[in-house]
Amino acid sequence: MSEHTDASYALSEDDAGAEADRNSRPDPTDFVFTFSYETYTDAVRRGMMRPPDRILSSLMRSPEVRRLLVADPYRWMPRVAASPLLDRDVRFPEDERIAYHRPARLRREDPVDLPGVATEYSRYARSLERAASRQGLIAPHLLTTNPLVAGFAPADWASGVTFFARDDWLSSPARQAYWPAYREAYRRIAETGRSVAAVSAEIIDRIGPTGPAMVVPNGVEPDEWLGLLPAAPAWFAEIPGPRAVYVGTLDSRLDVPGIADLATRRPELQVVLLGPCPDPEYVAALRRFANVHIHPSVARAELVATLRNAEVCLLAHRRTPLTEAMSPLKVYEYLAAGMPVVSIDLPPVRGIDDRVLLVDSVADFADVVDDALELGRVPEECRIDFIAANSWSARHEMVFALARA
Repeated sequence: MSEHTDASYALSEDDAGAEADRNSRPDPTDFVFTFSYETYTDAVRRGMMRPPDRILSSLMRSPEVRRLLVADPYRWMPRVAASPLLDRDVRFPEDERIAYHRPARLRREDPVDLPGVATEYSRYARSLERAASRQGLIAPHLLTTNPLVAGFAPADWASGVTFFARDDWLSSPARQAYWPAYREAYRRIAETGRSVAAVSAEIIDRIGPTGPAMVVPNGVEPDEWLGLLPAAPAWFAEIPGPRAVYVGTLDSRLDVPGIADLATRRPELQVVLLGPCPDPEYVAALRRFANVHIHPSVARAELVATLRNAEVCLLAHRRTPLTEAMSPLKVYEYLAAGMPVVSIDLPPVRGIDDRVLLVDSVADFADVVDDALELGRVPEECRIDFIAANSWSARHEMVFALARA
């Protein structure tokens, strides 16, 4: 890693520098923002809760943004044509300052060969350039959450390009067919000196950028977490305590044998797994445990009420290259709820808060559950302080400063 990049890491922790930046605001900048593989409609339907959604929300309301173009990834042309009918429940708040671009193409999926990827994302970049020109954007900065846009899209029309990496795409099992393209994208990002903001140092290390780089961990939205303790949802209130809650997609990241071990060794502990389950067979072995409760996803307000009424929360991941590079959003939300956390020891989790108890594996959770329960709910003033210190708005100021640099 170059000295330039290492020095940039410190920017994310330099409170004095951040304060100075806030006190000397530059003139507003034009931005083009692109999603990775989801659309604006997808983001709205899931509650604008993932890191790219939160960045977009900040861009839309930031006084530092003069004009903004929001771009979906490519979509199949017939699907885009049908969107007025299929997406009637979502309306983009377009006005003279903010515009929306929905690129369409005849093919459904990205090509996997490198020449095909390069051609596809050259077309995508030209589409962005034309849309930005129509909206009167002047030397906009391209802020993208798509690694292929960051690596392959020519953007001579932009004042700069920043890649926001919320995951290490090169270790995502679901997108293994694109690993060669991601590997080449990382190489090009480094070679061209494009800026990188990533949720963990591990992701930056894997990309190896030569340009400015910054660690920007996940955060929380204060409006969701502040206020009086809400009543527990009826389904959750029916589960006797103590309750240990895991929130997230119930997929290959979840350590199923570890959860089974916890349920076996601590039969009085009620383990609640809350989230979508794309493959029910993956968690089928847990259904025999009376103290394991598998519940589908809930809306954001219900999620907040669930976590704030729990006794302890879990980060029960397997140790993989993907999870080792994650900045688990759920840990920040667990702490915003005031809960103690038992977590597998992963680099991005270390140092977040003293109330996160780290162990080597999920099989060790049963040994420290009593310690977590003894910690109990954090005092309210401490919970409020944590929320303020880890707000999305503070995180995004760092990203915007990196882009302008």
